[in-house]
Amino acid sequence: MNRSIAALLTLLIAPLAGAQGQGGPLPVARAIPEAQTPPAAGAGRTMECLVEPSMAVSIGSPVDGVLEQVSVDRGDRVTKGQVVARLRSGVESAAVKLSQAQVEFAQRRAERNEMLFQKQLISAQERDEMVTEVRLREEELNRNQETLNLRTIVSPLDGVVVERRLAPGEFIRAEKSVVVKLAQVNPLNIEVIAPASMFNALRVGMTGRVNLAPYVAGSYPAKVVVVDKLIDAASGTLGVRLQMPNPDNKIPAGIKCSVTFGR
Repeated sequence: MNRSIAALLTLLIAPLAGAQGQGGPLPVARAIPEAQTPPAAGAGRTMECLVEPSMAVSIGSPVDGVLEQVSVDRGDRVTKGQVVARLRSGVESAAVKLSQAQVEFAQRRAERNEMLFQKQLISAQERDEMVTEVRLREEELNRNQETLNLRTIVSPLDGVVVERRLAPGEFIRAEKSVVVKLAQVNPLNIEVIAPASMFNALRVGMTGRVNLAPYVAGSYPAKVVVVDKLIDAASGTLGVRLQMPNPDNKIPAGIKCSVTFGR
């Protein structure tokens, strides 16, 4: 056993002794390079996209009637609550004026009889009937006013007029006819079809740079607001939506673009 160990030591020491005898350096162990972390999937990748309005609506009327006025045209800017069209409302306006007169008369009558009640010249029941009549007249006025308001069409958003379909004098049917189409272009939606391999790399809140050349110079930041949870198995893709501010409406909707996500 001792002879075997001695022989093994001789075999191990011999190469080292030979290297020293020849003046050569001793073997040096090489360091194993550290593993580098691979970049996130999709980092720095550029994909095609499409610029779309954040909201598009078709404006009509909840009641039938004849258009009396359309105050906007294609390309005009509109604000939320702005009147864009009116229907003829002569009958409804007359009903509101009649109700106003009836309310005023009922109020004066109730005031006069309040004095009589204080002097105990009328009963409590008669007084209650007059007070109730005032309330009924006021509710009738509110109803007629709401009916009149339905003849006025207002914009539900801040945006631009995309199309005007009807003109003054045309008949409009409730829930069928469209007077104007509006689009909200601040902010803008950036629609992207991304490969399914980027599902784990994309998340809501991350920022991308949108390039609008050749339509608009420069690139603009946009934030991811939607990452679809359903992947299209046939194409191996998923939908991603970013939102980009457009305060001056300088960037048009409906153009192609490209988006790059940072590393």
